[in-house]
Amino acid sequence: MGWLYMKSLEGHSGPRQYLDAQFTWTRPDTVSTVLRSALVGRRVYYAAIEHIRTATAKREVWACVCLVRHNVRDRESYIFGYRDMAESMGPHERHCPEPILDLLTPTDSEYARQWRADCRANAAARRARQAKPAPRAGQTIVFDEPIAFADGNSVVRLAVTANPRRPRTVLFRAPGSSCLYRIPDIKNRAYRLVDPLPE
Repeated sequence: MGWLYMKSLEGHSGPRQYLDAQFTWTRPDTVSTVLRSALVGRRVYYAAIEHIRTATAKREVWACVCLVRHNVRDRESYIFGYRDMAESMGPHERHCPEPILDLLTPTDSEYARQWRADCRANAAARRARQAKPAPRAGQTIVFDEPIAFADGNSVVRLAVTANPRRPRTVLFRAPGSSCLYRIPDIKNRAYRLVDPLPE
């Protein structure tokens, strides 16, 4: 399905609330209810949607994924747009929160099963990154692979120093050099930390 754009959220407080309302409805043959949803990174909406067939009471809970664009300053006043997909379509977005995955009922769709497995693997990798110790000033950081910088240096071992401009952050200095480096998303890299020797 393509993108749907609109000029208002029809009284809803945000994109997630609007989409929750869109996927919650009652028809003669089916009742649809959003059991849980999340807006991840303000760009992707994930939801566990329950469908109950009124004639048979058959219950299914499946995952919905919506790409989201929300811009209240849009030149043409189309402030909100979304593109919805079912998990069985094998969406590229695979960072569904685990509390939503936990609500889904079993499925025969191979695409959906692979999507769920990938989402769980991504969640596990995210937890592992968060659990890694952050470098602290005074430590030495040793990377598994050399890091190349724009000045041509390629190093494995760096000293961790305090950032004088931003006290809660650190910078990195190569041995024998006065150059300081920043390393974005450092927890995505493989490294170990060495504490300074006691005096």
